[in-house]
Amino acid sequence: MITSQRMAVVDRNASALGVSPDRLMENAGAALGREAKREDPDDAVVLAGTGNNGGDALVAARFLSNVADVTTVLLGRSSRIRSQEASESWRILERSEANLVELRDSTALDDLNFDVDVVVDGMLGVGVSGGLREPVASAVETVNGSDARVVSADVPSGVDPDVEEPSGGYVDADAVVTFHDEKRVHGALDARVVVADIGIPDSAEELVGQGDLWLLQRMPDAHKGDHGRVLVVGGGPYTGAPGLTARATLRAGADLVEVVAPERAADAVASYSPDLITSALDGDHLKPRHVDGVAERAEDADTVVVGPGLGSADETLDAVGELLPRLDNAVVDADALRKIDTVDEDAEVIATPHAGELAHHVDGVPDGWRERRPVVERFAEEKGVVTLLKGRYDVVSDGSETRASRTGNPGMTVGGTGDVLAGVCGALSARLGCFDAACIAAFANGRAGDAVVEEKGYGITATDLVEALPQALRKDEDV
Repeated sequence: MITSQRMAVVDRNASALGVSPDRLMENAGAALGREAKREDPDDAVVLAGTGNNGGDALVAARFLSNVADVTTVLLGRSSRIRSQEASESWRILERSEANLVELRDSTALDDLNFDVDVVVDGMLGVGVSGGLREPVASAVETVNGSDARVVSADVPSGVDPDVEEPSGGYVDADAVVTFHDEKRVHGALDARVVVADIGIPDSAEELVGQGDLWLLQRMPDAHKGDHGRVLVVGGGPYTGAPGLTARATLRAGADLVEVVAPERAADAVASYSPDLITSALDGDHLKPRHVDGVAERAEDADTVVVGPGLGSADETLDAVGELLPRLDNAVVDADALRKIDTVDEDAEVIATPHAGELAHHVDGVPDGWRERRPVVERFAEEKGVVTLLKGRYDVVSDGSETRASRTGNPGMTVGGTGDVLAGVCGALSARLGCFDAACIAAFANGRAGDAVVEEKGYGITATDLVEALPQALRKDEDV
């Protein structure tokens, strides 16, 4: 079962892998046409909207016309068909001299004959919600009043795919051809549901890709803070790490970032950039007596990144062990991972170990990413955290769902790249669920490294990655 949002991501990932949208539409339309032909109809009406479901229906009309007398009705103007693939399917029907109707208002429905054997419903798709508008509302009423067998594309028009029970006005379909995987609502429909394999490779779901960046929508009317307030708790023996994490957090789209660090580290971070807010802790490392103050500052943050540069002093680890159970949303990195057992079971947490750090908690970490998969899954489930295991392929799991990111290169063995990744996780988990945030962070961090190496060759620095992050987080269509 798959959500409509996840399906949109998978579609885009398939395209990035080279499976073109027109090929997917052709396969979807062919499957829809096969179901429409199943009872050997003599005549049919195909109702197509101007979106991708409409494109599937237009392809189905072509397959259906081999056995039946077909009238294809577009609800709207052909000039307003939204995708190139669907528009080309309309032009193919035009060139084939098919019986085509552009329905521009509901009154024209009276001139159409619905006394046919089958109606193909491709008016609305999975991304449409809310009440029905004209002429779709009248078309739905007309279809439901006919005696035709009704076959819908993906979900019946008017149905929200992500609900348990449909409501409001919608097409009462006899059969539904859904693509790639079932949707949540299908179990509640009194209809034959056919799941059609349209050629989306498993890798489009298994590997993080370009399509995942589609989740990073920014609203045009957003205000300061809407895209995340992040607190970075780090520094001590290492002063550069929290600065890299904080800068990466900003470059990954967070609105505000504050670094809480011991005095020397806080002074160093403040010198990096006027964009960074710093709060100094007395002394040279994090101590238990600092925890109350840090936890209070964390209350104003959407996410807290704990670990970069903290070191492993006993007092510091004791402080981390007291702090983590007081956080609702956190990214746990570096030496702080030693206290991962202390996180609150209800908290949203991303843990970002490399193989050596994970080996402190599990009995061996194998080399290949597929071999690592069950190890990461068990760790994530046992600890109750989303786990991002860094490596040649990064592996991300929440214990039930697991994905991998194959971006990145050997130049990223340079110190500091993990601190950058922690910052990206912090920025994205302030806006998204931890699993999606970790997946996209792994992909974008590696993509930034790939871009820098392509430009400069090996010998890159973590700072280079920070500067490449905004471009790495852009969708291809934004570039």
